[in-house]
Amino acid sequence: MTKRYHLFEFEDLSWFPDLLRQNMMDFLRFAISKLGIYEPIVPLLQELLARSSQPEILDLCSGGGGGIKGLQQLLVNQTQQSVTVTLSDKFPNIPAFELVKKETSGAIKYISQPVDATNVPADLTGCRTIFSAFHHFQPDMARSILGDAARKRVPIGIFEGAGKSYFEILAALLFFPLVFLVITPFLRPFRWSRIFFTYLVPLIPLCTMWDGTVSILRLYTPQHLLQLTKDIPVDNYTWRAGKIKHKTGLKIIYLIGYPV
Repeated sequence: MTKRYHLFEFEDLSWFPDLLRQNMMDFLRFAISKLGIYEPIVPLLQELLARSSQPEILDLCSGGGGGIKGLQQLLVNQTQQSVTVTLSDKFPNIPAFELVKKETSGAIKYISQPVDATNVPADLTGCRTIFSAFHHFQPDMARSILGDAARKRVPIGIFEGAGKSYFEILAALLFFPLVFLVITPFLRPFRWSRIFFTYLVPLIPLCTMWDGTVSILRLYTPQHLLQLTKDIPVDNYTWRAGKIKHKTGLKIIYLIGYPV
């Protein structure tokens, strides 16, 4: 699948209830963390950190926190130095962020105010990352996100936990309903609204299935990502894109950029 279809996702809609959005993010955080989807990209993060002025990661569009907790610990173990992570989002999921902060004893912190990924405040330094969210942006805005990092001379890594295939769409449609039924009571932080909107009025699983399918259709291929960078007029800044295979057979699409 090479063509990109930018259909709507519920969580992008301004009128979509934040209560449902946060519950959907909690499910994605749980799934990504338990599967360790992003573990294969640790060497790429190490490369970006080596190009950064300090061993800090500013995670943009963090959603529910994703698999960043596991990645932070892997980076600490492999680099043998402290690596701090700051979560941020246009719609900050404070309960989820607070949970991640507590579980990591403050090694992962967060910004409670909205952060615009196309114009990140200058005082927010460090290597930038975006996990499972870049597909939300139309090409012009996606290019603005990349351009902002390049102009401010900071490394950036874009990572999508899928390889853009019809098999992934089929898996989302077939397995998401079953997974929701089984794991919903164990998601944290616990919310009664999650129970109600999963088992009684199943808006959370239905909206997540739709958004998951559309996310795959929206994904930028490595070729698309490199094409976006060609219109960023910044000298001495390099880009690299590709796919990395996860132990489950899934593929991760990535784009990394850094000043040289």
